[in-house]
Amino acid sequence: MKPCIAIVGRPNVGKSTLFNRLTKSRDALVADRPGVTRDRQFGITHHADRSFLVVDTGGMGEDNHDSQELASLMTKQTIQAATKASLLIWVMDGQAGLTAVDEQLANGFRRLNKPLFLAVNKLEGRSDDSMLNDFFQLGIEPIFLISSKRGDGVAALMDSVATELPVDQAEEDNEKDKSLVLALLGRPNVGKSTLVNRILGEYRVLTFDYPGTTRDSIRIPFERNGKSFSIIDTAGVRRKSRIDDTVEKFSVIKSLDAITQARIMIIVIDATEGVTEQDASLLSMIEQSGKPIIIAINKWDGINDDDKRKVKAQIERKFVFADYAEYQMISALHGTGVGNIFKTITRIEKSLTLSVNTADLTCILEDAVNTNPPMMIRGRRIKLRYAHLGGHDPVRIIIHGNQTERIPQHYTRYLAKVFRKALQLVATPVIIIYKHGDNPYKGRKNKLASRQENKRKRMMRYVKKK
Repeated sequence: MKPCIAIVGRPNVGKSTLFNRLTKSRDALVADRPGVTRDRQFGITHHADRSFLVVDTGGMGEDNHDSQELASLMTKQTIQAATKASLLIWVMDGQAGLTAVDEQLANGFRRLNKPLFLAVNKLEGRSDDSMLNDFFQLGIEPIFLISSKRGDGVAALMDSVATELPVDQAEEDNEKDKSLVLALLGRPNVGKSTLVNRILGEYRVLTFDYPGTTRDSIRIPFERNGKSFSIIDTAGVRRKSRIDDTVEKFSVIKSLDAITQARIMIIVIDATEGVTEQDASLLSMIEQSGKPIIIAINKWDGINDDDKRKVKAQIERKFVFADYAEYQMISALHGTGVGNIFKTITRIEKSLTLSVNTADLTCILEDAVNTNPPMMIRGRRIKLRYAHLGGHDPVRIIIHGNQTERIPQHYTRYLAKVFRKALQLVATPVIIIYKHGDNPYKGRKNKLASRQENKRKRMMRYVKKK
């Protein structure tokens, strides 16, 4: 296990900016307002040929414009991260100076009995130690003057941090993360974070009965039955017309970016609200990515039989374009059906590692064409000659033939459905790619022999006489 560094402090002091600089990423959402970060965000930082686990936390100790209950949950998350960390970096606002809240936090951090580094942020371009006089009252040394935005002083801070962290032999291997990445998407307040906590078996991300509790995309590694996974909990995605907050806009962008990072997509739908147009729109975006899809109908135990029939009818009508998706009726709160999601994931993995030879694919293609032949184009029949596997994740099948550029979309969907059924793919789409060979004689003019030329002249004289 890599040594862990927790970045703690009051709201809006630059913790997420420092996290992004250390991890050389934009994983943490950053905005010039308090309370943007709510859940713990994990990342890897490399320094002096070593690597460490870094945790970004929500602000604590001040009113951050959230409800008192939500602020309490954020503080609980921060304390949990600090307790599990090997070392703490306490970020403070140099422009605001030392506050009474900071003195209260100092007492709490001391009780954790962890190595504590004080980083005074937002003093860009200032190197006067007199700026730090107030902070010496806390009795914590050394104090580092940094700029999370520009990077000033961060290297010196990490030099000192590295000397305090234990060396773990496992951290020296540069083995890439081979975990299977899952992403949860859906509208706000449908139960995505509750489902994450249920899967992990711990209170890992904030859950609150109010839309928009999750603001950032949180990637969490975990193990289940001896296999490594990573799950991305995303912010709820609403219609563009309803998004007027800058932070929410960036939250949605990061949610949609999770589609490119994950191998398997899980869309969470609230059964009590039914299937909405926004659900269908979100599913359409994921369907275009070619990723396997599991649709988790949450709060299924909270509706009666008549409503269940209505939801099933809505699914058949609105999700017809993604007929390969697998459905799971679950209750994230009580855990009903959650285990079945991982049974489906195991079957999807086999589909993603499909191995089939060209002869078998060509036989499937021939059966499909014989059952439903393609249409005629200008009096000529479209001919599909053979098929072969073009790649995995997503599954791509390349079909060779002539006039393939004229094949309509509905026939391509027909072929994809035939291949999915024949190959027994689970929740996995098939992308059909057509190839056609050019006519080797196109643009070439035959040169006639002298005998052919004389015959042609005789024929033309005969035609003119007629």
